[in-house]
Amino acid sequence: MADQKHRILMVSDFFFPNFGGVESHIYYLSQCLLKLGHKVVVMTHAYGNRSGVRYMTGGLKVYYVPWRPFLMQNTLPTVYGTLPIVRTILVREKISLVHGHQAFSTLCHEALMHARTMGYKVVFTDHSLYGFADIGSIHMNKVLQFTLADVSQAICVSHTSKENTVLRSGLPPEKVFMIPNAVDTAMFKPAPERLGNDEIIIVVISRLVYRKGADLLVEVIPEICRLYPNVRFIVGGDGPKRVRLEEMREKHSLQDRVEMLGSVPHAHVRSVLISGHIFLNSSLTEAFCIAILEAASCGLLTVSTRVGGVPEVLPEDMIVLAEPDPSDMVRATGKAISLLPNIDPQQMHNRMKKLYDWHDVAKRTEIVYDRALKCPDQNLLERLSRYLSCGSWAGKIFCFVMIIDFLLWRLLQLWQPTEEIEEVPEFTLPRHQDEEIISNFNQEQNLG
Repeated sequence: MADQKHRILMVSDFFFPNFGGVESHIYYLSQCLLKLGHKVVVMTHAYGNRSGVRYMTGGLKVYYVPWRPFLMQNTLPTVYGTLPIVRTILVREKISLVHGHQAFSTLCHEALMHARTMGYKVVFTDHSLYGFADIGSIHMNKVLQFTLADVSQAICVSHTSKENTVLRSGLPPEKVFMIPNAVDTAMFKPAPERLGNDEIIIVVISRLVYRKGADLLVEVIPEICRLYPNVRFIVGGDGPKRVRLEEMREKHSLQDRVEMLGSVPHAHVRSVLISGHIFLNSSLTEAFCIAILEAASCGLLTVSTRVGGVPEVLPEDMIVLAEPDPSDMVRATGKAISLLPNIDPQQMHNRMKKLYDWHDVAKRTEIVYDRALKCPDQNLLERLSRYLSCGSWAGKIFCFVMIIDFLLWRLLQLWQPTEEIEEVPEFTLPRHQDEEIISNFNQEQNLG
């Protein structure tokens, strides 16, 4: 199995030209899997006028299916509406394995459900943490339990995330693998010249939403500015909480010390990071946080809330952790300022190159694919027994959903036999070096 080449369909609502941790994970993982000789196809929903089939760097083929986002870049749940197009893509591309990303993604859940109905092996990667008490988490956890009841293997991006996923879904721990995210250190390099310490610049790049701790920033920034007159903030990102930050800046007359950049394209993130000394992350929940890796790769000392999988991301001498409390965040920032003279950005960058590498992530994911394909095939009755164990009422509902999906698939088989679906011709593009892939990706970000 070690030399077997896979034909993988990556599915998620979150992909380029939208940008975030999930999007970059899918892109870089796909590029590295292509370099290992596997075939990778991505399926996502349409973004604006970006619909149909597109090709990205390295021959990465992307299906932008004609579904529009309904809420927070998620498509409207249709349960069975995506079955015909998922089946067509699986057959046309001769896919051997389906890999879904992110529990928030409705397209991911539906594609995995249809793929299992058709007998494909599926892998799921969870990128987020969820609670257990609020009504939204309770419903989301039940959906996740439904999807993972019949998944071949699962991947989480941190040990904390793995524990969270196992508890929420009831999945056996031996079926869940921990494979962390990585950072493209060739893209995120320190500034050529080291910054002076006369003026300390603290950088914040985040979606300005409640979950990312924007309300914490509203209380922390004025206090730090009061205690440290030589500190200035650069805040990149947009979201519903931006108004509160603008109001805070006006209230405390900090227009000359707090610069609001708005949304920052990913291709410009490095240029913002290298203008600062400290990176501040105020997230209230986080499974991993790629932004911390990007900042550390640029040589910034990180101050972050001690939540989720964040303590697993960096060594202790590269990050100062604090409780998600304003006073403790201010204390941690003060400690980071005192540590700055001992920080060597280039040395930090070199350490990050050894700690995190997308090629290592791809090779570890390859092992998970091999194990998934070794899982025994099961008929419908054997699979229904798994769904029945999801709860007295929920189990029966899940079984009913899967039986209907199976019948609809059989109807599609009669209406359009598999033999009538044209398979795409095979072709290979010349191999690209890492630097070329990164360069082209940056251009795609600017043109997208």
